[in-house]
Amino acid sequence: MPVEPNSVTDVHAGLRATGYLPGESTALVGYLAAKLGKPILVEGPAGVGKTELAKALSKYLERPLVRLQCYEGLDEAKALYEWNYRKQLLRIQAERQGTGWEEVQDDIFGEEFLLERPLMAAIASPEPVVLLIDEIDKTDQEFEAMLLEVLSDFQISIPELGTVKAKSHPIVLLTSNNTRELTEALKRRCLYLWLDYPNLEHELEIVRLHTPDLPESVGRKLVEVVAMVRDLDLKKPPSIAESIDWARALLLLGAQDIDTKIFNETMSVIVKHRTDIDVVSERVGVKLGGGLGGAVGAPTGP
Repeated sequence: MPVEPNSVTDVHAGLRATGYLPGESTALVGYLAAKLGKPILVEGPAGVGKTELAKALSKYLERPLVRLQCYEGLDEAKALYEWNYRKQLLRIQAERQGTGWEEVQDDIFGEEFLLERPLMAAIASPEPVVLLIDEIDKTDQEFEAMLLEVLSDFQISIPELGTVKAKSHPIVLLTSNNTRELTEALKRRCLYLWLDYPNLEHELEIVRLHTPDLPESVGRKLVEVVAMVRDLDLKKPPSIAESIDWARALLLLGAQDIDTKIFNETMSVIVKHRTDIDVVSERVGVKLGGGLGGAVGAPTGP
């Protein structure tokens, strides 16, 4: 039975129980989306937890997650529906001789010949779902225009069948890495949430949640180092998930500190480009060798 949140506090506690630590704005927008039935457009740099938010909402609200992963060239057939042409052809071949085209047409354009894709599956689902439209900024404006009917009226128009209306009201999240400007028509239909990399204390809390056995001093130094790495001009700054992976790796190795040696040995967990490794090793490794100094929250730039 799907959960119905009664307050922002409920959403905050529910997301936290799934292992996702939301900020105040995240819990507020999640609550409004559940109550107002409005889609959420979540923007921010890659790796800040946009996709994980949809997964956490799915767990907390006890709704199945339906995911549409966007990519360049994505079209209606892959996102909405398409006809099962092989099955239609078999039905036509099986029809007796002399059957009129109109009779055959009515027969082969029924629901049994329809192949549901993620958007159709979310709309047609008899139970409420969380619909994740991931990385919408990778598609084009034509695809955005196609989405407007789904986001406004939660329905899909199929010329051969008519209008398919939602049997239940999905909670919709669209994520964007902000690589291009989305259309105003799309933004008007959505609540807006900007997610950025967390501050040091928030990220430390996230790391503690996922690696409670990691020594306090190591966890604190880890988030300080990650902040330093993100401040560099890299091809791909480390994500929150990679911070957690690094914490798990350090715990597995029994690290009691993050010195230059352990940093160089495990750097590949958070740095994934060869040129980035050189920059991080030179800029951050030197600082580790000389000691980090300064409290959490102090400037950590190079």
